Amino acid sequence: MTSTIQIHEHGHGHSHGHSEAGPPRSDRSLVARLRSLMPLLGEHRRLITVAYLAGVLHQLLLLASSGIGAYVVARAASGASLEQLTGWLITLACLILPLVVLSIADNTYAHVAAFRALADTRAKVFAAFERLSPGYMLERRSGDLGSAAVSDVEQIELFFAHTLSPLAVASTVPVATTVALGWFHWSLACVLVPILILLASVPAWLRRQAELHGNELRDSLGRMSADSTDTFQGLRELVNFGAHSQRLGLLRKQSARLAKAKSAHGRRSGIEYAATDTIALLGILVVLVLGARLVIAGELDRSLFPVAVVLASMAMLPVLKVTEVARELSMVASSADRINTLLDAPAPVTDLVSRPPEGPVVPHVRFTDVTFAYRSDLRPAVRDISFEVRPGETVALVGRSGAGKSTCANLLLRFWDVTGGSVSVGGHDVRDFPQEDLRGLMTLVPQDTFLFNTSLRDNIRLGRADASDDEVEAAARAAQAHEFIMTLPNGYDTVAGELGALMSGGQRQRIAIARALLKDAPILVMDEAVSNLDAASEQAVTEAMDEARHGRTTLVIAHRLSTIRTADRIVVISDGRVAETGTHEELLALNGAYVELLASQLEGFIETGDAS
Repeated sequence: MTSTIQIHEHGHGHSHGHSEAGPPRSDRSLVARLRSLMPLLGEHRRLITVAYLAGVLHQLLLLASSGIGAYVVARAASGASLEQLTGWLITLACLILPLVVLSIADNTYAHVAAFRALADTRAKVFAAFERLSPGYMLERRSGDLGSAAVSDVEQIELFFAHTLSPLAVASTVPVATTVALGWFHWSLACVLVPILILLASVPAWLRRQAELHGNELRDSLGRMSADSTDTFQGLRELVNFGAHSQRLGLLRKQSARLAKAKSAHGRRSGIEYAATDTIALLGILVVLVLGARLVIAGELDRSLFPVAVVLASMAMLPVLKVTEVARELSMVASSADRINTLLDAPAPVTDLVSRPPEGPVVPHVRFTDVTFAYRSDLRPAVRDISFEVRPGETVALVGRSGAGKSTCANLLLRFWDVTGGSVSVGGHDVRDFPQEDLRGLMTLVPQDTFLFNTSLRDNIRLGRADASDDEVEAAARAAQAHEFIMTLPNGYDTVAGELGALMSGGQRQRIAIARALLKDAPILVMDEAVSNLDAASEQAVTEAMDEARHGRTTLVIAHRLSTIRTADRIVVISDGRVAETGTHEELLALNGAYVELLASQLEGFIETGDAS
């Protein structure tokens, strides 16, 4: 029915360059960088609008109630009777319920909109991971990507929930307050306006430092997350080689860098706090002095003097709140840059069609004059490669590390697109399939099997999410995994551990093969599944491989002679080109690249006659 290809390759002649995915440095203004977050609100803009309206009305009513309260106090101090104040007191009482309701509405709708936008953004980030895999991901550290998916997304909550609505309030309430003070006396409005402008401009004074500190802080957090993840995953190796002190030194260095970035951020924030508090206090003092002079001059009613002071203070509160949030907006902007860089990154491959070719697809794989380079500045990983895997046939790709074997598997799975030539399945170029449909025809069994920290049953069910327990067990039996699973404390419900740490290499490989059998795809791509296994594990995995390959088109990257000899044909890759093709016996008779490869792998002790 189909054929199997097994592929294995340690290291390439090219480099993917595991670069740090720190926040991109942007020359755009802070406002422009923050504005780029607005599309992430999507359909939740209406909730933010409701929060904005509730916030404005709440502040206006709070302004009114504060002014009325100050007026009542002033009138009472001047000897007004209770009957004269009753109307004002009733008005104050009537404002309590609307104030409570509007405050709840403001906070609730702003946070609901923010949290929903965060959930949508995180879904977009995860979708970007899938769209960009594996090429983009190979150039970035998993811990740093995890930081982008979690902490960077959480960071923008500050913008959605604590900036948009307060910013709208700060742009309306001070205007209303200024108008009210101008009605009391024009000079009060005249002194208040420049104070408000000066107060609002404080974040702009240190804007460049704020952006640099925000970028450095987000970068330091990302690096710290990435290095911590590396350390946790490599604890066994660190202990084994006694390198834990060296690694601890690296973490201390990153921690010191993070502490330095936080200290710089804190010092700048402290300066801004001092500046805003000083300006606000001076503003109140100016209004106090001016109001007192107006009262003495008889130009302001004595009862309105405390009202004017309270209104001036209330006018500054929304601006103070925005400036307080603005101290952190540089970090939000850096998170926005990282998120948008990820969302806007071009995928290594894109779907060129929306539907697969009509009719059944024969699992016949063909490489025709395939050339491919991972980057334009690197030499081609493969050049003019041509070979085929017929339905039901097993073809082994062999060659030295970096020869281009894994590249062939990547091109077949369309993790990348060819630079020249074509890769076809059933006579159709792989680019004529949507990626999901193409990969539905194939199953990859890698050398380094990843197990999730969940039950073995769920790990196997990764091959087909709707598989029943009986189907999972049948796949495990065929993969020679059932017996060892049943010896575990909880059988199929045993948790594999993080990265499958609780499983041996042979056990992880058999779980991977069980996944492949459960998926039941007609084309099977296998990385060297028996590499670095002991004899007993190798035998079990080999038997599982034989079961998996039966009736499938199989491509195998192989190093071990036991695996190579079982292939129907062998393709020898050397320096990115096909050097030889044939059966094991045919290639031995040629006494060429294949024999040299076997001899080098067996450290020169292989005899051609013995090998055959």
